[in-house]
Amino acid sequence: MSEFDQAYFDRGLERRGTECVKWDAMLEQQGDPEMIPMWVADMDFPSAPAIQAAVAKVAAQGTWGYTRNGDRDSEALSAYWQRRHGVSIRKEDVLMSPCVVSGMRMAVQALTKPGDGVLINPPIYGPFFESIRQSGRTVVESPLIQGDDNRWTLNIEEMDAKLAAGEAQAVMFCSPHNPCGRAWSREELSQVLDLCRRYKVPLICDEIHADFVYAPCRHTSILTLASEEDAVLMLCAASKTFNVAGLQQSSMVSRNAALLGRVKAQRDMSGVTFGNPFALAATRAAYTDCDAWLDGLLLYLAGNRDLVVEHAKKWPKVRVTKLEATYLMWLDCRQLGMNQEELGRVVREAHVFVTDGLFFGSHGEGFIRLNIGCPRAQVEAALRRLDTVFAK
Repeated sequence: MSEFDQAYFDRGLERRGTECVKWDAMLEQQGDPEMIPMWVADMDFPSAPAIQAAVAKVAAQGTWGYTRNGDRDSEALSAYWQRRHGVSIRKEDVLMSPCVVSGMRMAVQALTKPGDGVLINPPIYGPFFESIRQSGRTVVESPLIQGDDNRWTLNIEEMDAKLAAGEAQAVMFCSPHNPCGRAWSREELSQVLDLCRRYKVPLICDEIHADFVYAPCRHTSILTLASEEDAVLMLCAASKTFNVAGLQQSSMVSRNAALLGRVKAQRDMSGVTFGNPFALAATRAAYTDCDAWLDGLLLYLAGNRDLVVEHAKKWPKVRVTKLEATYLMWLDCRQLGMNQEELGRVVREAHVFVTDGLFFGSHGEGFIRLNIGCPRAQVEAALRRLDTVFAK
C-alpha cells in the first residue's frame, strides 16, 4: 500500500496560529471560529516529506545570504516537465520569478505598451485583470461559453474578431482554467495559438494548475505546440501542486530567445535578482522526489470532486462544474434568485467561507468557487452546512 494513501491525506494538518491567509486571516476578518475555509487556492495537506527535509536542511545552515539559482534548478524543472507532461525545456529557455502573478505582470509590461489591449477569457482568476489594469493596459474580454452540460468552451470566433479589429495586442490565457475547471484540448490550444500567429500577438500562458488534471483528460502544454519563432511565454511553479506558494518561486519559459530577452530585461528592471534559498531547495525537491506524493494526492482530490458532484444532487438550483482540472469547483447559483451580496451572506451564515464569483470578473456574478484541496472530513462538513442554503 502506498505511503500516500487516503489515510495519509485524511489526516491533514493544523494550520491555525501559523499566520496563514487561508485560516488565520479569514478568522480575523470574519470573527467566526466555526467558519470552514473553502476559499483561497492552497491546500490543507502537509507538503511532501522530501520538501520538508529539503527546507529543514537549509534551515540547518544557520545563515541564509544571497543565493543563486543555477543549473540544478533548471535541470530539475526540465526533468519534471518531461516526465510528467512530455515537455522538453532547455535551461536557456527558463527565467526565475518570485511567483506566477509576478511573472504575469512582468510579461504584460515587457510584451505590450501602455494603453494596449490584452485579451482574456472570463470568468478568470482575478490577478489577470489586475496584471493588465495596474500595468496601464486595457482589458479586452472574450467570455467563455457555458454549455448545457455545464462545461465551458472558448468563443474562438469572438476572439478572432477582437484580434482582427486590433482591440488586443496580446493574449493572456489560463491553462488549465481557473475557475471553470477546463483542461483545454490540444485542438483548442492550437486554435488559440493559430490566432496569435495570424495576428502577430504574444501569448502569455499560465500553466500553474498543470498537474491537477483528471483522467481521461490530460494536460497539454502550450510549449508542445509552439516553435522557437512563436511569441509564447509559459508560466509555471511548484507552488500549487506541492503547497509551497508562500515560499515564492516560479519559472517563466519560452523557446523564443528574443521574447525571453525582453521579459528578462523587465524582470531585471523590477529588481528580481537572487533566489530565496528555502524556495529553491523546496522546488528542486518537489520536482525531483515527490512523484509518489503527487500521484496519491491526485487520487484523493478526484475522490473529493466526486463527493461534491454526488452530494450536489441534493441542490436542485445549483449547477456544479464539470471538473476536468484544478481542485477548485465552480458553482452556478443563479437559479437561487439571490444577488451576489445575499449569496455571499447566506453562505457565510452557514459558516462556510468561499471565493466570491465576482473575484473572477463580472461574468462570475451568481457563482461561488469551492476549494476541495483539504481533508475529506472538511469537505463533508462544508457540504452539510451548504445544505441549509442549497438543498431547498
